[in-house]
Amino acid sequence: MSPRRTRLYPRLAAARVAAALRDTPVVLVNGPRQGGKTTLVRELVGGTRHYVTLDDPTELAAARADPTGFIRRFDRVTIDEVQHAPALLHAIKKSVDENRRAGRFLLTGSANLLALPRAAESLAGRMEVVTLLPLSQAELRERRPRFLADVFAGKAPSSVAAVPMAELLRAVLGGGYPAMLARPSGVRRRAWAREYLRAVVERDAREAADIEKLEQLPRLLRALAQQATQLVNFTQLGAAIGLDDKTTRKYVGVLERLYLVQRVSPWFRNRLKRLVKTPKAHFLDSGLLGAMLGAAGERQRIGPLLETFVYAELAKQANELDSAPALYYYRDKDQVEVDFVLEDDRGRLVGVEVKSAASVSTGDFRGLRRLSDASGGKLVLGLVLHNGDSVAPFGNRLYAAPLSCLF
Repeated sequence: MSPRRTRLYPRLAAARVAAALRDTPVVLVNGPRQGGKTTLVRELVGGTRHYVTLDDPTELAAARADPTGFIRRFDRVTIDEVQHAPALLHAIKKSVDENRRAGRFLLTGSANLLALPRAAESLAGRMEVVTLLPLSQAELRERRPRFLADVFAGKAPSSVAAVPMAELLRAVLGGGYPAMLARPSGVRRRAWAREYLRAVVERDAREAADIEKLEQLPRLLRALAQQATQLVNFTQLGAAIGLDDKTTRKYVGVLERLYLVQRVSPWFRNRLKRLVKTPKAHFLDSGLLGAMLGAAGERQRIGPLLETFVYAELAKQANELDSAPALYYYRDKDQVEVDFVLEDDRGRLVGVEVKSAASVSTGDFRGLRRLSDASGGKLVLGLVLHNGDSVAPFGNRLYAAPLSCLF
């Protein structure tokens, strides 16, 4: 039997990459390994330019030995996995300063290069960054999502057919990695995810930062999986695996740079408070989180898995908007919460609460009402997303809506 081929899906980010290549000297497609970056850039530019991958040991050795000479070989080039040779960025800057023609360098990276101060400074004003996360549900269905654009415009979602729970669970546990989705069963998908996480943590973490206790990273990742969507106490988290608070924060930062987890800050009208209050930890792919929890954990932790799924969908849609809204959570002094608060550059807010049940009651809007009061009139819409098929008003700018309206 021939191996199952990974299906190619049209990526919404392709149009943004193509537009950037028309007016910007350097375009970086940043995102997790195996998320579809290489497929996107090769499909987009085809054979119109040189293509080099730094996963090739010979090319990588050449790039590290003589970055300037390496770049001098090319007029227009696609360089895949550029994070393996960060010194190339300074050589690219020198080349661009001599010739600022648009579209000269198309780069991909599996670690967030902008977290490196020297990298961000060296290409400031010369580079556009497009973040490519794993496939969204809209991309899997070959649709263009309208959810975030509509709710920020004050439009309540339309009624849509409910997704059967079994289908919703498949979407949650399948995640968005193309190779994982190509596996025929949950057992095989979990096997792929375990190997993927092992490879990323053992190989890419070394390049992302100076890691003294590399063997602790898998344990930290497992501990974060058990606390997914919860407040992160770095002191307690580190103590459980033998790390101090400072090292734990550093290592969580490494996992962020590898696009495995993301710290989400609380929303306050006072922006300074957002920087000092306790964050939550969200995984960027519900399929990877489900695989880490295992088959038994998948059944027991459907709430956090569904919340992770919604977080990933919101993050992917936010990336596609011209002014990407920031993602927060809300929690007041009485521990009343809203799962997600999205804030655009005009200070407008959208609140999203996630519920796995098919029915919604007035009590489910308690957090959204608190957020509305705290926002000073900035809340455009507050939504409780549920697994039903109806949109129902629950007060001024407050609605219950199906989870399926996301995609």
